Amino acid sequence: MQENEQSTLPLLAEMAGFTPDEDGTCPIREVLDRVGDTWSLLVILNLQQGTTRFNALRRLVEGISQRMLTVTLRSLERDGLVLRIVRPTSPPEVEYSLTALGMSLAKPIDGLGQWAVENRRLMRNEQARFDAAQD
Repeated sequence: MQENEQSTLPLLAEMAGFTPDEDGTCPIREVLDRVGDTWSLLVILNLQQGTTRFNALRRLVEGISQRMLTVTLRSLERDGLVLRIVRPTSPPEVEYSLTALGMSLAKPIDGLGQWAVENRRLMRNEQARFDAAQD
C-alpha cells in the first residue's frame, strides 16, 4: 500500500466503534463477540432469505448441531437480531426471521465479504510465503 493511500484510511483506534464507552467497553468488541462466533453469521445469512423453520435452518447451516443452533438462535433473539415465531399448531411450528436490526447487518457484512473476495488470494499467498520461511 502506498503512503498516500494509507493516509486516507480511517484510523480505527480513533473511531467511535473502537473507543471505550462510559462502561469502559468497546462497542466493536461487544458486537463482534456476538456475531463473530462460528455460527451466528451463517444463521444471519440464511435467515436473510426469509422466515425459516428450525429444521430447515439446520439443514441450511452445514455442520451445525441441533443444540448449537438452539443456543445460537436464543442468543440472536436475546440481542434483538432474530424473531422467534411459534404457530399454535399440534405440534407447535417454530419459525425464525431476522428483525429490522438483524437485517441492518447486511451492509456491513457485505463490506467485509467484498474485502474477502478482493483479498483472500493475497492472504493465501502471504500465508504460503510465511509458512515457507518457517521451514
